[in-house]
Amino acid sequence: MKKRAVVLLSGGLDSTTSLAYAKAQGFDCYALSFDYGQKQKAELKAAKKIAEYFSVKEHQIVQLALNNLVRSALVSDDIVIPDYSGDGEIPITYVPARNTIFFSIALGWAEVLEADAIFSGVSSTDYSGYPDCRPEYIAAFQTMANLATKRGVEGNPIKIETPLTKLNKAQTIKLGQDLGVDYSLAVSCYRADDEGLACGTCDSCVFRKKGFAELGANDPTRYVIH
Repeated sequence: MKKRAVVLLSGGLDSTTSLAYAKAQGFDCYALSFDYGQKQKAELKAAKKIAEYFSVKEHQIVQLALNNLVRSALVSDDIVIPDYSGDGEIPITYVPARNTIFFSIALGWAEVLEADAIFSGVSSTDYSGYPDCRPEYIAAFQTMANLATKRGVEGNPIKIETPLTKLNKAQTIKLGQDLGVDYSLAVSCYRADDEGLACGTCDSCVFRKKGFAELGANDPTRYVIH
């Protein structure tokens, strides 16, 4: 039987590259996205298009009302999403426990699917400094997954794969281009409008723009005209 992978797919640049990488590694891919109460829904529309583009075996969008439980600029209407500051602080766009929740649901689905891996586009380079994107966190979650699943205790653990963790945005984009990614499909902006137009000034936009510029590649991102 061909090996299977659950791929966490937000609809952004990194998760799209991760999906392309998993496909290139010979996995049958099952995409998993979350409607967790984020203010902008353009990324979910993008995730649907990207899942179709890569002919995934199945695409699930899970409903989670995290906005009723946590405080973050990404989910709370009374907190404004800021422009990029570069001050080194964990920004108010951090969503408490988001990756832990996403990985946990992915782990359950992966075990049901008898999948061999979970792929995520988390990166610890050119990122906003979220604690649940660090290699130490991924290693800790892998240890937990090995202990918490039937497959893990039977000696056939589900591997948490983060192929982009040490790549900067330019390197990630180059990898994606080599794998046939159409980045015009991906929506990264925290403030994207319903049509997927990007603001160009939030953390995610700044890192994405920086990546294309450093690579010397055409940026297909559609920006709001101010």
